[in-house]
Amino acid sequence: MEFKREAPHNEASQQRKGRIAMQQVTDISDAVAAAAFRRLVKHLQHRHDAQNIDLMGLAGFCRNCLADWVMEADGQLTKDAAREIIHGMPAAEWKAKHQTEATPEQLKRMQESVAKNAPSH
Repeated sequence: MEFKREAPHNEASQQRKGRIAMQQVTDISDAVAAAAFRRLVKHLQHRHDAQNIDLMGLAGFCRNCLADWVMEADGQLTKDAAREIIHGMPAAEWKAKHQTEATPEQLKRMQESVAKNAPSH
């Protein structure tokens, strides 16, 4: 009788992670994408110290961009409603509580980063 060798949990987990990492974004199920998106939104709501200007400077998108994408995908949400979903409060309230004045260096990094974005951004 032969026994099938089972990979240890850690090895199997790493193999799954490797396969998933190689898949195209279109290969992610809607349920998985939705769960990851919700986790990202929750994370950004918690990490209000991560300024939108810094997110723009590093990644070329911010909370407001996410809200715009949600609004576009929904087709019926207003900009204010979508931003409230992403910020976890009205955008004006979030801005008053958490947003700091952008420095010239932050603005420059943001402009350089946004220039790298795909046209559909």
